[in-house]
Amino acid sequence: MPKAIPPKELIQWVPGEVLSTSEELGWKDIEQRSYRYKGQDVLIPPLDHFMIVCYYMGRTPMDRCIDEGWKRTACAPGDISLLTMSQDSHWHWTEEIDVSHIYLSNALMSRVAMDVMERPIEEVRLHDLLRRQDLILTSISGAITSEVCSRGIGGSLYVEALGMQLAIHLLRNYASVTFKERESPGRLSQLQKQRLLEFIDANLHNSIRLDEMADTVGLGAWTFSRKFSESFACSPHAFVTNQRVERAKRMLCEGSLAIKEIAYLCGFSDQAHLTRVLRTKLGATPAQLKRTNK
Repeated sequence: MPKAIPPKELIQWVPGEVLSTSEELGWKDIEQRSYRYKGQDVLIPPLDHFMIVCYYMGRTPMDRCIDEGWKRTACAPGDISLLTMSQDSHWHWTEEIDVSHIYLSNALMSRVAMDVMERPIEEVRLHDLLRRQDLILTSISGAITSEVCSRGIGGSLYVEALGMQLAIHLLRNYASVTFKERESPGRLSQLQKQRLLEFIDANLHNSIRLDEMADTVGLGAWTFSRKFSESFACSPHAFVTNQRVERAKRMLCEGSLAIKEIAYLCGFSDQAHLTRVLRTKLGATPAQLKRTNK
């Protein structure tokens, strides 16, 4: 099978006029691009995302071939096509059309599937649908497309929520899910704990989000939080804070760096934040810890 390509490279295989793109908006796990296409006959390599095609302008006969063979229909405004991840395809249409592509990452689809089904996921595949009318898909996809143009406040969070809704609707109606063998319930495995601790240690100077930790061990956020609490007897946030405190304490005891620099290297927003947390956790200020170990 050819190497899977990212959505931004699709235009190299299917030339068209770009009408909108989310490329510079910093969205996570979801992308959007709108195109104006003339009639074409194109072979498309596998994509590394799931693709939803929303037809907005123009009507055209549409043929597509994937593993199951050729399908023929006619697509018009309001119609939807689905293409699963890692699937090469052959498309043929004859008339000019305007379309919006919504791309969902495998990480998002697998994470949502794991959270709603509470089982580890081996693979998610979308059904071979060349034409379908679905008001929910159309509405969510339209809202994502509109956000690219409006760029309103809280755009990333808004699109993240829409992406979750879209993933759940696809899983309910248009997807096949293969499950992994069941893991031991309740706790993270030793390998997962090792990967997680390495990730936290390497990123302690940054803000560490719950979804980033969950991705590191291949779990959905809800499942990860539950297993983490069983494994470490505290919440992920409390654990990360404790790791920041331990690193700061160690660096203060060494005494070679300024308190402001230690606050930055340990992921605190500023020196005052470091002072508040150390006073709460250790009953001492950074300056007191420095003096104690001189």
